[in-house]
Amino acid sequence: MAETHVLFVEDDDVIREATQLALERVGFTVTAVPDGLEGLEAFRADRPDIALLDVMVPGLDGVSLCRRIRDESTVPVIMLSARADAIDVVLGLEAGADDYVTKPFDGAVLVARIRAVLRRFGHATGTGPGAPAATGGPQDGAGGVLVFGDVEIDTEGMEVRRQGAHVGLTPTEMRLLLEFSTAPGTVLSRDKLLERVWDYGWGGDTRVVDVHVQRLRTKIGQDRIETVRGFGYKLRA
Repeated sequence: MAETHVLFVEDDDVIREATQLALERVGFTVTAVPDGLEGLEAFRADRPDIALLDVMVPGLDGVSLCRRIRDESTVPVIMLSARADAIDVVLGLEAGADDYVTKPFDGAVLVARIRAVLRRFGHATGTGPGAPAATGGPQDGAGGVLVFGDVEIDTEGMEVRRQGAHVGLTPTEMRLLLEFSTAPGTVLSRDKLLERVWDYGWGGDTRVVDVHVQRLRTKIGQDRIETVRGFGYKLRA
């Protein structure tokens, strides 16, 4: 099995070197660079399996770099920030990041989060163990295609179409939509979605869920996912 290749963009020399060593110790291959412009060049040259981007880096800040990466690829992205301010978290997630970690972080926690994101990536593309299976039901189309209004979900080809046009989803957005589609009309709490989609067995920040739901709504229709205030979200059948 090929080693996982991590792109790590961090301008603090001590953090960058210590984190690189920690990741390499558990078997990752790491390309570590100190600024965003070098990070973009490294991403285009190496096409890593996952990117870790510090928010505050010179040249091209982490949020802008995340947007550039997301324009070109669905590779998983984790944002790193020394601050847990809502604006930092939301900006990173709205730019297309799949998750975020607040500094200072424990190396083992970072490794666990990386592996969780990579598992989601495998699930969302149908290549990982435990990938969601097609769900039968009265709204199913042929060949594992689920139909919700003008939205079609091909659970075998892992593609989504709206009004016949292809909808580009990130792996996390796809995993989230698949989770909703397994129980249309059923309210799923933020905590349950964190556990099932983000693999947070220990809990997590529900802002991650809220931002991803909003991103998903912009792609499949604002009314397709309903907010049930105080409880969570549900997919309208």
